[in-house]
Amino acid sequence: MTPDMYPRSIDNGHGERMTFLGVEGDRLRLSSTVDPGAGPPMHVHKLQTEVIRVERGRVGYELDGSAPVFAGPGDTLTFEPGVVHRFWNAGEDELVLTGEVFPADNLEYFLTQVYASVAAHGGRPGAFDGAYLLTRYRSEFAMTSIPLPVRRFVFPLQVLLGRVLGRYGHLADAPPAVIRSTSATLPGRTTSARSSAG
Repeated sequence: MTPDMYPRSIDNGHGERMTFLGVEGDRLRLSSTVDPGAGPPMHVHKLQTEVIRVERGRVGYELDGSAPVFAGPGDTLTFEPGVVHRFWNAGEDELVLTGEVFPADNLEYFLTQVYASVAAHGGRPGAFDGAYLLTRYRSEFAMTSIPLPVRRFVFPLQVLLGRVLGRYGHLADAPPAVIRSTSATLPGRTTSARSSAG
């Protein structure tokens, strides 16, 4: 994206609104508002660090297999690459977050398309859109709430069918996936996150 395109907002129509504030170096800066109970499903950023600051409200978050933890205004949550997590508005009022993701890679494109598909398909990404995005960007992101056999075997077949049926014209500008080695450890084996929440 070019600097004159910011700020740019997206809305999934189901309680999550995000504003991309710009890219500084390799950091995508953003803010978001989340309605009570809303938030992304269990997911992982395989190559990126996600930093979330609570500006207003109460956020709940959990790491894969752990008990929920809660944080409030002034707290900062940091999810390192490979940490499976989710977060949600755990309060009764609107949750306001600011943060950054680095390196930016394809997160802005990915989330823009996911939010558009969720809004267009009544609460979940369309079957063809979801399969395409999660297959194309599998080196960067995963929705771990979707069973691994579905992500590994069903989605690629669904993408092939979508291509045959001409379902991806609106995704023709999709940038290539980023592929790079993260470390000597296996992806997804890290189970920790840092938090300033007391």
